[in-house]
Amino acid sequence: MGKTAEAIGEGVSIAAAAARLTVRNRILVETIANDETFQYEPFERFARTTLLALADEQDAAADLARRQRKKAWGKFSDPDGTHDYRDRDTRNLRRRRRQYEGVAKRLREMADDPEAVRDLVENARDAAWGDVESNLQRRLRVEAMRPDLDPDYETMRGARMQALRLVDLPRLSAHRRARQREGDPS
Repeated sequence: MGKTAEAIGEGVSIAAAAARLTVRNRILVETIANDETFQYEPFERFARTTLLALADEQDAAADLARRQRKKAWGKFSDPDGTHDYRDRDTRNLRRRRRQYEGVAKRLREMADDPEAVRDLVENARDAAWGDVESNLQRRLRVEAMRPDLDPDYETMRGARMQALRLVDLPRLSAHRRARQREGDPS
């Protein structure tokens, strides 16, 4: 496998990880923060849109490399900076353009493949629920800790009390006011 194919494969892996993270964040917001049930279809549409947006970014990068190559053609002086390309850089810029175009092509293929999109959503969902699980475990461990078993109890007590005053009590107060406005006396 050549350098271009390897670079395209790495680029696709990075873009897929970025897409998975984006979809994971959307799942967390939509299902947890907005208290919605998980359904594949909206997230599949979002995943497809995300992949196509990443492909568009790669196309824009390929276009930039093409313009930079064209501008560098025939320049033989010393460069003024990192992105001031010269004739000797045209080969690398051409390779870079091909790599960007290859990544964009593969991302579009993924977006058109229902199975690849479904896998992306499933992996993002698993990652989202993994985050939820680890947050719950961490919170339960902290909240279930007995003072006599926690070696940092005295050290962290001030921070916990400050968090209670600055975060938890105002949140509780705002929740009660909202419930009262809705007519719920509890």
